[in-house]
Amino acid sequence: MSWPEGVTLQGRHASLRLLSHADAPALALAVQEGDLWKLWVTRVPAPEEMEAEIARRLGLHEKGSMTPYAILDAQGTPVGMTSYMNVDPVNRRVEIGSTWIAQRVQRTPLNTECKFLLLQRAFEALDCLAVEFRTHRLNFTSRRAIERLGAQLDGILRHHQRLADGTVRDTAVYSITAPEWPTVRRHLQAKLQH
Repeated sequence: MSWPEGVTLQGRHASLRLLSHADAPALALAVQEGDLWKLWVTRVPAPEEMEAEIARRLGLHEKGSMTPYAILDAQGTPVGMTSYMNVDPVNRRVEIGSTWIAQRVQRTPLNTECKFLLLQRAFEALDCLAVEFRTHRLNFTSRRAIERLGAQLDGILRHHQRLADGTVRDTAVYSITAPEWPTVRRHLQAKLQH
């Protein structure tokens, strides 16, 4: 069994469950809101790539390096994906990443609640030492969202990854550590009450 196991996480605005091939049609529709796959600072599958991306993530899950989730809105409709990735069971670390959500639910409580549910599970059920977030150095929207969660910038991995268009990405690395979690939890719970 892979660590962390893909259990369903339920909130008021959103829920997360293990990604499934059956999610492909709804996710192919969701990604079309705002043409998300055209953003150059992140990697989001195009509608016709959705089934292959789900297969890729589920393959990584079988190998134990990723736990991929479908993000569902309050009505239970798939509106995006996220993952525990770069899983390190020995050092009890995960990264929350490969996340995208439909444009209509961006900047709503849904994304905050998804991150809260994943962080709560990581620290309170999986006993993680730290949870990481990574994004393109120039993806300022993503960086601001990560910082609003309460994550701290660990640094910039310069010239870190070659992108599909041939450019090279500098990666901003953030984390929340176990001792910081009680304060971050309280902060996120307060945000979700509004």
